[in-house]
Amino acid sequence: MPATPQPLQAGDFYYTPEGYLVFTEQYHLRRGTCCGSGCRHCPWKTRAQRPANSSSSTK
Repeated sequence: MPATPQPLQAGDFYYTPEGYLVFTEQYHLRRGTCCGSGCRHCPWKTRAQRPANSSSSTK
């Protein structure tokens, strides 16, 4: 069953400099499920899906 669309609230999204609308983690959590589209702020990403530069290693 698809998730019910939620009305947008303050803090749910922002626009990139290129003009793309990006949903925030706040919106995704309220939505309640992962859509499987690989969203930038998806709170359900596994560690393997996160960008490689997010690891903290020291030299």
